Amino acid sequence: QVQLVESGGGLVQAGGSLRLSCAASGSIVSINDMGWYRQAPGKQRELVARITSGGSTKYADSVKGRFTISRDNAKNTVYLQMNSLKPEDTAVYLCNVEFKPYYSGNYYFSWGQGTLVTVSS
Repeated sequence: QVQLVESGGGLVQAGGSLRLSCAASGSIVSINDMGWYRQAPGKQRELVARITSGGSTKYADSVKGRFTISRDNAKNTVYLQMNSLKPEDTAVYLCNVEFKPYYSGNYYFSWGQGTLVTVSS
């Protein structure tokens, strides 16, 4: 079993900043990619940013230059620093982790429960 605990969401005015965290714990041997997705009401879930175990990153075009993803491998934690927030960034943000458990040689994906980010205009 793997648990993902997210924190850092909330209400912020347009132009403001928030920092999301997602800590993975449980039967983990190693973690490959870690990422953040978001889902706004009535819309499909979309990738916001991903980071590999080596630190390579990928961002959605809509957040490039405003959001920064990072990770602390010692803590099995991924962060999302969100600056210059816009009302259209309002969504539930979910972390996603690709991990290998002690009980298997395969990698699996796990999702966090989501944290709500609301940006007011």
